[in-house]
Amino acid sequence: MLKKSRNNIFHSKSTAYLLYFWSIVLLISCGKKPESVVEKTQIALNYAKGFEIFQGKDFWEIHVTQGYPGAEKIFRYLVLEENSQAEKTGFDAVVQLPISKIVMTSTTHIPHLDLLNSSEKLVGFPQTDLISSKKTRELIDSGKVTDLGNGPSANPEMVIDLQPDWIMISTLGEDLRYLDLFAQAKIPAVINGEYVEQNPLGRAEWIKFTGILLGKHEESVAVFEDIEKAYQHAEKLTANLPETGKPKVLSGVMYQDIWYAPGADSWGARILENAGGSYIFADQSGEGSLQLSYEFVLDKGLETDFWIGSSDFADLNAMGNSEPRYRAFRPWKNGEVYTYTAKKGATGGLEYFELGYVRPDLILKDLIKILHPELLPEYELYFYQKLDAGK
Repeated sequence: MLKKSRNNIFHSKSTAYLLYFWSIVLLISCGKKPESVVEKTQIALNYAKGFEIFQGKDFWEIHVTQGYPGAEKIFRYLVLEENSQAEKTGFDAVVQLPISKIVMTSTTHIPHLDLLNSSEKLVGFPQTDLISSKKTRELIDSGKVTDLGNGPSANPEMVIDLQPDWIMISTLGEDLRYLDLFAQAKIPAVINGEYVEQNPLGRAEWIKFTGILLGKHEESVAVFEDIEKAYQHAEKLTANLPETGKPKVLSGVMYQDIWYAPGADSWGARILENAGGSYIFADQSGEGSLQLSYEFVLDKGLETDFWIGSSDFADLNAMGNSEPRYRAFRPWKNGEVYTYTAKKGATGGLEYFELGYVRPDLILKDLIKILHPELLPEYELYFYQKLDAGK
């Protein structure tokens, strides 16, 4: 009898504890939500696949899903509006707005600052001679941008001394150890994976990534929409061209007996297709650079109409002297060879490699002008130029 009553007492106490526990849970669930589970809305992207944007009441979250080829880790960044109360734990980097000092590490990042009227925020960059932007060159010449040498990964101490509000990194995935170093120094380091995108407008859409980090999301959306409209307008010019009306295009150059050219699934091949060209390597799949034998290229490309993207030779003669086998191709013989060297910065940087990612509309119009000049009679080439014969 005593044993039974003790069991009843134990059971009643257990029941009381459970009721107390669940009443606390109910009170929490009915009250204010913890900041870590505050509602957020995903902001749709039209082309980019390498990052995602989420917006909360006074914060943004950016998830970089493809920071570099083969990336398995998703990098999560939190961007806080001024006086935000959002939970700051659990992120790879936390950026507090407003910001005043930043470091960038790729010339492709620089046009984002120009287009968003934020060039003056740049305080450090590796190898500043590579920058072509006139706005940024003025800042460099006036001593407002520190040259970080060969790269921030080789000079992390210089970045730490600058104490930027964030540093934007472009990486192949081999130097991620520096992320921990910057984190220890309380410098938010964010990875920009724009180059992994193979849709031309997907690369351009990464300006929204930079826009959020600068506190200028709306401005970045407006800039991107203008670029998108310009690209789509140009694309429509070639939409109804018959296959027989598309000239055959050769691309790439030799290096140590290997011919390197864009793969059929690459950014460059996509723009060429949109421009109404028949790319002779369209059957060679790959998002990166193809590695082909000279014999293979000669067989497919001997009688092509144009040669586009032939490195940075000064003229046809210099090109032929560097590799006599180039002289066998019809575009070289006919003088239909084009390179992307028309625009150079004051210290030798090629604007194509700086502005091209965010302005694919200019590249597309250049290629249409080359392949189908009648479709853009008043347009003048921006990045590309035809190589002259030389001496």
